Amino acid sequence: MAKTKQQKVEILEKIKDAIANAASVVFVNFHGLGVSEANNMRNALKEEGIRYFVSKKTLIRRALEDAKLPGDIPVLDGELAIAWGDDSIAPARGINTFATKYEGKLSILGGIFERRLIGKEEMLAIASIPPLKTLYGQFVNIINSPIQGFVMALGQIAEQKS
Repeated sequence: MAKTKQQKVEILEKIKDAIANAASVVFVNFHGLGVSEANNMRNALKEEGIRYFVSKKTLIRRALEDAKLPGDIPVLDGELAIAWGDDSIAPARGINTFATKYEGKLSILGGIFERRLIGKEEMLAIASIPPLKTLYGQFVNIINSPIQGFVMALGQIAEQKS
């Protein structure tokens, strides 16, 4: 069913708001994704604080042109949706998780990161960054490793002296 002009204006405003206020935005091609798969993905993304919205390419392109962000608008092929959130990395990571789960049915086309348009490769690199808690754990492990070695050496010295 065709959208009325008023509906298109409302959708355009929603997209502009997402582009202006989100920490990052991911452009998603969801060609071949079934309804149940899409609903499962939407629910999982919503739990992580990621919003997902399907729109016409022309409306997204118009919102991007109006935003005047640095960088080139990526090629927006197939059925198009946007995912965005307050976390800089979560939208890309969330979509990438489902892209691997539903291989061939869902893919990242590019996005907006740090108020700059970026391509598919850069957005995929951002999607591969682990969650913050995992990074904290890795950091603690790196700090703990030399200390642990020092404690083991002291323990062996104490053992030899006794």
